[in-house]
Amino acid sequence: MRHHVRGRHLGRSTGHRQALFKNLITELFRHGQIETTEAKAKAIRADAEKLITIAKRGRAGRISEVHARRLIRARLNDPELVAVVYDQFAERYADRPGGYTRIFKLGPRKGDGAEMALIELVE
Repeated sequence: MRHHVRGRHLGRSTGHRQALFKNLITELFRHGQIETTEAKAKAIRADAEKLITIAKRGRAGRISEVHARRLIRARLNDPELVAVVYDQFAERYADRPGGYTRIFKLGPRKGDGAEMALIELVE
């Protein structure tokens, strides 16, 4: 039974899954959009949106700037992207209460039939 088992495991061990999510979120913030499987896109959506919310809370003074930057840094693989998320994305979505990402379904992948999706940051 799956009582109280949350999140998508994607058939991976904990460390492998955490590294995968970190890499996908880093690339999403670097490029603005990524093409991946639908399951992976849905799995990283909440984490990516939480990072923008943390940046917004830091800029608004609800948490300290240092603490917000450290929380973002812990969840990204590129330390230079911390400034981009904290400065650019927090400012871009300052008036938006949520829903910073959008997922488009692209259809099955040719090789194995996996459902593909495009996840992007909303303008």
